[in-house]
Amino acid sequence: MIAITDKEFRQLADFIKANYGINLKEEKRALVMGRLNNLLLSKNFGSFSAYFEHVVSDMSGEAVTTLMNRITTNHTFFMREADHFNFLRDKALPYFRHTLRQKDLRIWSAGCATGEEPSTIAMLIDEYFEKEKSLWDTKILATDISNKALNAAKAGVYSHESIACLPAQWRLNYFKKIDEENAVLVEKIRNEIIYRVFNLMDAAFPFKKKFHVIFCRNVMIYFDNKTKEELINKFYDITEQGGYLFIGHSESLNREACRYKYVMPAVYRKE
Repeated sequence: MIAITDKEFRQLADFIKANYGINLKEEKRALVMGRLNNLLLSKNFGSFSAYFEHVVSDMSGEAVTTLMNRITTNHTFFMREADHFNFLRDKALPYFRHTLRQKDLRIWSAGCATGEEPSTIAMLIDEYFEKEKSLWDTKILATDISNKALNAAKAGVYSHESIACLPAQWRLNYFKKIDEENAVLVEKIRNEIIYRVFNLMDAAFPFKKKFHVIFCRNVMIYFDNKTKEELINKFYDITEQGGYLFIGHSESLNREACRYKYVMPAVYRKE
């Protein structure tokens, strides 16, 4: 195994934090080595310094994409933190149903990983609006920095075990059995989601319209306080008045500095 020196680890960690906001602390050193060693060996890099030089000099962007695919942890599952989906169904959607005259509901799943979160939102919306659904534009923007995760999300293939927690009617209506192990999300739901590679650390968000709902859950646990506060301010600026921000239950916002109003654990509103 190729060892990473203190200087090399700091160099790589500083690069990732500056460009992607992810704060790799010292205890992540073994993880970094484990996830990158095979790559270094297969590409004949003799050290992490040589590999880092390759990453920063590769103008195609492929090297840094591969790096982030290896480093990021795309761990998620259906109905994760179910209280959020219950709130969306029982509080947020009824509010928007009666206030959005243009029937244009804009939702962003930021850090969507392999697609369980935006897929859950899309199924919930389809069930909620029922016959009225065709009258609404409810496309969901789902973004992540990992191409690998997004490709899995676009495919929409999930194991029967992973969807077992979903309501039986959802499994029947929204999934098609592939084989004894897997099922695929039906096209009607997959077409409701627009997947894009996006870095939350970009200086400015390029969106033309603001969002009514933003999900950014269990992403900011990797950020330091300054990075998190800057991101929250950018979220606030692109949230419609009356819109909601959902964060992970393991995350928290500084209510004194935050412009969002606290609603319930991990749910905030722009008023």
